[in-house]
Amino acid sequence: MENYGSYDALGLAGLVKSGEVTPLELVDEAIRRIEEVNPRLNAVIYRHFDDARSRAAEGVPDGPFQGVPYMIKELATMWEGVPQTNSCRYFKDFVAPVDSEISARLKRAGVILVGSTNAPEFGWALTTEPEVYGRTNNPWAEGISPGGSSGGSAAAVAARILPMAEASDAAGSIRGPASQCGLVGLKPSRGRSTLAPMQADFFYGAAHFLCVSRTVRDTAAFLDVTSGELPGDPYNTPPPARPWLEEVGREPGRLRIGFTTADPHGRPIHDEIATAVRNTAGLLESLGHHVEEHDMEIDADAAWRTYNRITAVQTAMVFDGVAQFIGHTVTPEETSPTMYAIIERGRSLSGVEHSNDIEQQRLHSRAIASDLAAYDVFLAPTLTHPPRPFGFWDMSEPDIDAYNAKWTDAVYLYLFNISGQPAMSVPMHWTAEGLPVGVQLVGRPTDEATLIRVAAQLEAAQPWIDRLPPICAG
Repeated sequence: MENYGSYDALGLAGLVKSGEVTPLELVDEAIRRIEEVNPRLNAVIYRHFDDARSRAAEGVPDGPFQGVPYMIKELATMWEGVPQTNSCRYFKDFVAPVDSEISARLKRAGVILVGSTNAPEFGWALTTEPEVYGRTNNPWAEGISPGGSSGGSAAAVAARILPMAEASDAAGSIRGPASQCGLVGLKPSRGRSTLAPMQADFFYGAAHFLCVSRTVRDTAAFLDVTSGELPGDPYNTPPPARPWLEEVGREPGRLRIGFTTADPHGRPIHDEIATAVRNTAGLLESLGHHVEEHDMEIDADAAWRTYNRITAVQTAMVFDGVAQFIGHTVTPEETSPTMYAIIERGRSLSGVEHSNDIEQQRLHSRAIASDLAAYDVFLAPTLTHPPRPFGFWDMSEPDIDAYNAKWTDAVYLYLFNISGQPAMSVPMHWTAEGLPVGVQLVGRPTDEATLIRVAAQLEAAQPWIDRLPPICAG
């Protein structure tokens, strides 16, 4: 199909609605592109081609994404009948028994599932190189990681296999890969979307599902489709004043924006990343906003240690909880040493210790949001360091404290999982070597609308959609 790669998801759906193309033609084109570039990327690990062609031929709902090819992340939401191994040997035979509510909403919106994308084991890395499926390459440079844990999705979208794919974020796994692959990645506010039906909560509102995409409007439309809690969900967020898609192009007004190029750990950030933030701050000022420097004063190390313990307990809960479906309790041979150490750490913590950590995390959340309360938007690095070499995130490390100490690059990612604020990475810089660098826009609690307006304003002022990586389907 001519010019398929130049359209975003809403653009492809528009072609279907006008009768210019059929859903089957879009599916066939996505399949062709997978076969063309996936041997170099290893982004797609499961292929659902027959089911996709059948669904396209039968007809799909007339939703906002009618007929758009789509892929799920291998460890995120469930899609009934599709394998979900979480890139872990323990889950090797697990098949989703039902749709997640988010998946059901996407089906009603008209997407057609063509594949599942690679991810690190249980999402526990800022790269995508699981032992069970092998590494995923970044389309911008074959020997460089696309990030993690949504690296397979980000690589597939950046390589123009399809315009958007599922991503999830519990410590930056939407925003990090978006930054490293030149994409848009929004982590919504705490409680913005439901985890039904299999879960009510995960990491106490710090884990989120959305997408990586090439345009702000696709991300906004995806949020419109998937957001909204169900009765009895543990968090309630105010509904938007209007559909988020309508915020794209809406004038944001003159905002007070803080920015930083300082690492709250006290460590230097990479020069290219500091340049990306400063240049974006200058652009925002030229667009009429009040922009001032603001370095956060928070104990990021203490927040990370607390979050590590909380996530270890909840991870152990998941592994022990699924034993009834798998038929036995997980053994060390069925996970990486790092993963098993996380499970064991979680099992070792008492109820009193876990309760104290929950309270401490809530206090950290208050401190983070309070530090930024003066600003409508806070501009920060997405990651503080360029992609690490393959092997840096070595999950054969049995010392979980040593492994967790490597996450300093992600300080501006996990802080906003903890605080529950919406945060969005947009591709505003390319290095001298041609690698994309994202910057992060952080909003007030539950204010995705302002982020979408500002991100769309940046997208219009400095367009990125026509930038193509060296590994690109065509």
